[in-house]
Amino acid sequence: MPSTKIKDFSLPATNGATFTLSEHKGKTVVLYFYPKDDTPGCTTEGLDFAALHDKFLAANAIIVGVSRDSVKSHDKFCTKHGFPFALISDAEELLCAQFDVIKMKNMYGKQVRGIERSTFVIDATGKLAHEWRGVKVAGHAQAVLDTVVAMK
Repeated sequence: MPSTKIKDFSLPATNGATFTLSEHKGKTVVLYFYPKDDTPGCTTEGLDFAALHDKFLAANAIIVGVSRDSVKSHDKFCTKHGFPFALISDAEELLCAQFDVIKMKNMYGKQVRGIERSTFVIDATGKLAHEWRGVKVAGHAQAVLDTVVAMK
């Protein structure tokens, strides 16, 4: 999938905004998908990206988180943890389908559909430059930053 042109999308985001990919042409977009607001792994991942936010900005990159949670849930999650970037609500799984991140997962011995933690880097021309699937949180935000900086 790398170097594939990403189809434009427009979805509701935090603070009453709408996130439209094409409005960010000329910037690198880090799109990270996570399972659920305010859960331990998702909180840690968000805080890790937040801690590196200024370095991403210095590399002409923006960070955007995506889950199936509502905008209301995202707003509470952002406010509680002080995330300096937008979270997109993909309640209808349109973006999840585009990036093929919905997987069957085991939860307490039961099979459930959920988001596989994944991150995608979209370059300044709107093409997929890098992807990580089945992400482990520890060290991931730094690895993404290193990749983004190396693209310059």
